[in-house]
Amino acid sequence: MSQITLGIDVGGTTVKAAALCDGQVLWTSRSARYNKPTAEQLVAAIRETCIQLADPIEGVGLCVPGILDEQKQHVAVSANIPGLVGVPLRDLVSRAVNSNGAVPVVVNDANATAYDIYSTRKPTGRLLVLAIGTGVGMSVVDDGKPLFVDGESPGHIGQVDVSIEGDRVIGPDGGRGGVEAYVGTAALRKRYGSNAAAKIRPGDAPFKALVRTLRICHAIYRPHHICLAGGTGIRLAPLIDPLKRATEVELTKIARKPWTLSVADSDFHAAAGAARIATSADWPRAAHPV
Repeated sequence: MSQITLGIDVGGTTVKAAALCDGQVLWTSRSARYNKPTAEQLVAAIRETCIQLADPIEGVGLCVPGILDEQKQHVAVSANIPGLVGVPLRDLVSRAVNSNGAVPVVVNDANATAYDIYSTRKPTGRLLVLAIGTGVGMSVVDDGKPLFVDGESPGHIGQVDVSIEGDRVIGPDGGRGGVEAYVGTAALRKRYGSNAAAKIRPGDAPFKALVRTLRICHAIYRPHHICLAGGTGIRLAPLIDPLKRATEVELTKIARKPWTLSVADSDFHAAAGAARIATSADWPRAAHPV
């Protein structure tokens, strides 16, 4: 009988799930959209995404937005999903799916995304992934090993001030000029309306803010590869060439050369990556079970 590893990605607007067998994706699924869901609505959304699940589960990986408590048993702070705060994460999974006693391994969504991209692309050197969706997260991976600076994060790039002159914005965290306030999904929809990512043009404030973000990443992390992921990041593919050209104008000499800029392949990298990490012997167990 096949042994299935399940990955669940609780995002700001939907839940995504991926089932893997021997490292291969068997299926992916996405819930209906929600807005500021309650815990019960999240359980229903997870159940909806996992309706195809039939075989025994070997492991479960779980991505949740926000800041976890020290024991990683629940979310302490979540600006985008306040209904998740205080909910025992183990119960969140067991109430939604028949996990056969498997204890979920909780992992940052940006880290899960980066690990899946690394596992499928096998890039050489340092990979930096910007996960741009409801929020903006980042992961830095050195030949499959994550760089942790604060908890399980290399830093909080979404809250870095990249203020563009004449375009004052406040991020969901209350900080002025944060990356999320320019390129997060909600910020882009407020500025452009529907299909926002497709409406960004070089010279627009969000474009300039993203260029500034990339230049900061080069100065701090010196990546060989940068990949834009997440629901918005993937849809920035038409801007890749102008973004790279703008980033390279008088770029600090400490930046690695050559370097690549690309977009991710799938909306399900975080779910698939969480499933991989759940049974990985290589990923550090800072992402321990709850």
